[in-house]
Amino acid sequence: MIRLVVYLLVLALIAFGVAWLADRPGSIAIDWQGWQIETSILVAASALLALLAATILVWTLLRLIFRSPDLIAFSWRARRRNRGWAAVTRGLVAVGSGDALGARRAANDAERLLGHEPLARLLAAQAAQLAGDRDGAEAAFRAMTETPSTRLLGLRGLHIEARRRGDAAAALLSAEEAARHEPGLAWAADAVIEARCLNGDFAGALATLEREAAHGGLERAAHRRRRAVLLAAQAQALELSDPSTAREKAVEATRLAPTLVPAAEVAGRLLGAAGDARKAAKIIEAAYAATPHPDLADAFLHLRPGDSSRERLKRIRTLTARMPAHPESAMVLARAALDAQDFDVARTSLAPLLGEPTQRACLLMAELEAAEHGDVGKAREWTARAVRAARDPAWVADGIVAERWAPVSPVTGKLDAFEWKLPPGVATTPMLENEAERVKAAIAAAIEARPAAEVEVASERTPEPPVVDLTPEEPAPSLAPEAEVKEPAKAEAAPAARVSPGPSPVVAMPHLPDDPGPEPFPDEPAGRTRPPFAV
Repeated sequence: MIRLVVYLLVLALIAFGVAWLADRPGSIAIDWQGWQIETSILVAASALLALLAATILVWTLLRLIFRSPDLIAFSWRARRRNRGWAAVTRGLVAVGSGDALGARRAANDAERLLGHEPLARLLAAQAAQLAGDRDGAEAAFRAMTETPSTRLLGLRGLHIEARRRGDAAAALLSAEEAARHEPGLAWAADAVIEARCLNGDFAGALATLEREAAHGGLERAAHRRRRAVLLAAQAQALELSDPSTAREKAVEATRLAPTLVPAAEVAGRLLGAAGDARKAAKIIEAAYAATPHPDLADAFLHLRPGDSSRERLKRIRTLTARMPAHPESAMVLARAALDAQDFDVARTSLAPLLGEPTQRACLLMAELEAAEHGDVGKAREWTARAVRAARDPAWVADGIVAERWAPVSPVTGKLDAFEWKLPPGVATTPMLENEAERVKAAIAAAIEARPAAEVEVASERTPEPPVVDLTPEEPAPSLAPEAEVKEPAKAEAAPAARVSPGPSPVVAMPHLPDDPGPEPFPDEPAGRTRPPFAV
């Protein structure tokens, strides 16, 4: 639109000039070297314009003749580049479609036609990766690091190749160099943070995180969350060696992420040990309201170490009031009531869960039956029912079930990977093993408390449930195999209603390792699977 307006203005000026000359006639006379030229003003102006046009035309032709070699060379180079970019396009399509031979040919053409173009080098590296040529891929990425424009791309490729071959030191070296050149580069900062967390260097990980955030590599919410995770991990590491520093780190983590369970647990425990029970309770209650967790309840129970079990039961009601309808609140309250020997409260708390009880709820009921009435039979019944009950949540990261929370995944090294959720395809969790130990102790105490003269003769032998043998071809069951139930041999029928005391009943519990470690995927090699608990 603007060009049209300018064009019309120029035409209007020319028309105005011609009309102005036509309205003012005159003549021009030239006498030079015997030549006499006399013409009108309008004709002289027209001749001058024609002379200028001819001069411009001649100059353009001469310039074109002198520049023709350069123009021919430029056209040849443009044609060569077009062929090179076409080869790059063809190669990228071949890489995407899995055509290793086509990708290699296109990479060779692109390198020949384009030389050291970044995309040509990238195509060569990807073609080598597709063909399984790790050495060729590393050579291509290493060549990229020699050029400033492709240095970060080369370092990224070297980092990936080092991780693929399991060379953690080389991967960390590439990531650190990339982070030095570009502190806001997300992949480099994340790799350095994850490696330092795996080595226990949480202070170094925090420093890298702050540099990344200062250079705009993180949003504010993500920065706060990651800093809270690293502070919580640092507080856990310093809890025994430097409690005061650990307390400061944990409290700061709860300010950044009030719902982060590990941070609230450590902060509550350390604040309680320091005598600040009110602040500790406030932190734990805020986290529990978002994520009801047994570790939070345990820290809340022991805010004041000298309290009696009755006082702890009274205090735990305050915590469970935050989430009264949550199953975890019922089990936490039942646990505290069992410790306080308030069996009515424990039974009332567990009653809403008995329609579809989880494994922990079944074990709590087994402990309740053994502790309240000394009813070993019902305790064993609940224990057997726990074998096929629904599972309870656990700390899970990348399919691995862990006993404790960790800042990074043990599989991928990803920061803040652990989640409190139902574990996939495992029969039991470390927390469930601990509950089984409590049931074992309760049943053993109930058996010891029964006088030997009161042992009744059972009318029929209780059948032993079979042990399920899982094969690798079977899909892993969602629950643990049923355990063997060992009973003492039944006495022969006798006229007397009572018999002399024999050997005490056997309570067969699983051998619990000192460190259960993370549970594997269900497709891990397995022979006969050990039951999580057997009474």
